[in-house]
Amino acid sequence: MKWAIVLCAVVALSECIIQVPLIKGKSARESLEEQGLWNEYKGKFPFNPTRFDDQSLYVSNEQMTNDADLAYFGVISIGTPPQSFTVIFDTGSSNLWIPSIYCSSAACANHKRFNPSLSSTFKNAGKSLSIRYGTGSMTGFEGFDTVVVGGIPVKNQIFGLSQSEAPFMAHMKADGILGLAYPRLAASQATPVFDNMMTQHLVNQDMFSVYLTRNSAVGSMVTFGGVDTNHYSGQIAWIPLSSQMYWQITVDSVTVNGQIVACNGGCQAIVDTGTSNIVGPQADISSMARAVGAHSANGDNVVNCNNINNMPSMVFHIHGQAFTLPASTYVRQVCVCLCVCVCVCLW
Repeated sequence: MKWAIVLCAVVALSECIIQVPLIKGKSARESLEEQGLWNEYKGKFPFNPTRFDDQSLYVSNEQMTNDADLAYFGVISIGTPPQSFTVIFDTGSSNLWIPSIYCSSAACANHKRFNPSLSSTFKNAGKSLSIRYGTGSMTGFEGFDTVVVGGIPVKNQIFGLSQSEAPFMAHMKADGILGLAYPRLAASQATPVFDNMMTQHLVNQDMFSVYLTRNSAVGSMVTFGGVDTNHYSGQIAWIPLSSQMYWQITVDSVTVNGQIVACNGGCQAIVDTGTSNIVGPQADISSMARAVGAHSANGDNVVNCNNINNMPSMVFHIHGQAFTLPASTYVRQVCVCLCVCVCVCLW
């Protein structure tokens, strides 16, 4: 089955286009930074980036790139009558999961929890679920129920109900995660929500698109079944996938001032709505940081905020096309006097 996120070929189906408004909230990292706890958590739960050839990806545990900067989330409902939850629409994972009433972790205590006994359409799948993230984890079990996305009911959708969550999850604004990657990446071989949307002929086309606003402006949107032409101008750049597990593509090179600073000879990357960081091998990330004038400080690449307007652009060369990122898009200000060089998920 072929499908797309503005990345690959489109196959027409029938029915409708579904849109879900997204909220730009504070990321878990931003919340921890405000409380002065980020360095403590970073030390306790060091980032563990995924390697795409890790065979454990094909079995029960799912490893993901990052969850420290998840920030865009929307509302779905599960069950009959519906119980509402905010979820991250994450192209870096494939499972849908939310907290359950059987979870007593601190992360569940400050989020909405699903009560299966209140839903007349809930069915226990009889399977356990364990998902590990770059800086967090959840364990629980799986069930089936009706999941409503953008007002459209997806029947008999499998999802995870957490029974325990890592402490870091307590700082996520969203209740859970709705994965939009391929079935191969799903823990416990769960069928992703979008695959069921296609199978149940709920979308016009086998594609979805994501529009993200900047600086907490309203209007962010995930569109299932098409692309909202109000959110772009010109032509869409279609990039073929190099693997159908993540939304994985080949980056030809990364240049600054015309010089290659990363991906010399090509490298693999994933397009991940679940993180706002550029993540990659230390040598490449260090090279990119040096090229834009950043220096390492406490594990982050730091620049002087006064220099942002004079910093060079990063250019990602992908499938024969150049995608230019000015400094204003790859630097994140974390306080009045300090900026952190926020770096897309590169492998």
